[in-house]
Amino acid sequence: MANIDTTPSQVATSALQAIPFGSIIGGPLTACIDAQAQAAQTTWEFIKQVGLQTDKEGNTKAITVIFEYVQGGRKMMLIVPLLTIVPIPYIAINEIEINFKAQISASASSSSEVKKSTAVDAGAKIKAGYKGIFSRASVEMHANFSSKKDSKATQESKYSVEYTMDVHVHAGQDSMPAGMAKVLEILNSAVDTVNAKGELTVSDHMVPVNQSVIISYRNNTGVWSPADVMWRKATDGEDKWQGQDGEKGAFGALAKKPLKVSSNGENVIATFDEEGEYYIKGGECQALIVVTP
Repeated sequence: MANIDTTPSQVATSALQAIPFGSIIGGPLTACIDAQAQAAQTTWEFIKQVGLQTDKEGNTKAITVIFEYVQGGRKMMLIVPLLTIVPIPYIAINEIEINFKAQISASASSSSEVKKSTAVDAGAKIKAGYKGIFSRASVEMHANFSSKKDSKATQESKYSVEYTMDVHVHAGQDSMPAGMAKVLEILNSAVDTVNAKGELTVSDHMVPVNQSVIISYRNNTGVWSPADVMWRKATDGEDKWQGQDGEKGAFGALAKKPLKVSSNGENVIATFDEEGEYYIKGGECQALIVVTP
């Protein structure tokens, strides 16, 4: 019986052991990690370009959108941070499926065939005889020998290797990071409505001499702006508006400073040492304060 050739099987086994599983499985995983990093970078670029702006001093501020509308007969403005009304792309890979199939087949066959034949025929003559008392006999023999042998041997070996890999990646909108969620929560609380002309409030419109009055002014962007608060006597003209520096005396020195900013930096404290009527101005808003003896 012929021995089967095991060479194809050994070759196929070696081919299976030589499959680079690290590259086959690690390659798609590495590509997904790179894609996730690129998606995070894209999100940050979107936030910077759409929702943030940098002023000349290098300070980064949130971009706000202002909507005007009418409420109660007054023109109002709604100030909304832009990041709170636009969807922020948070694309994340949340599922990776790698299907790898290696098909290696090997076969070997060997066959051997032997034919043998033998023939005996008269090929030689042998005579023998004897005489007896009553009879006479003779024997003649013919002998021939031939031998034939046929042999046949076949051998077949083959092997094949096939790799198949399917990669399925599923990505979708990921949940917002905790830090960004907190930022948007703060920005949501910053949504505000203000008068299109600003808002000027005075704690009391009639006070005695040397009694302080608290004045608050928010400009039309909703920001406290005490520096924009001005005053003048009712008997003075429109060109007599003065700020927190007061009015100048005969020698140019500052004689009066009835306005000063409070410690919180939002309000203005006004104290007048003379009776009379005083106008308070903030932007386009005005209020009248009467100072009594």
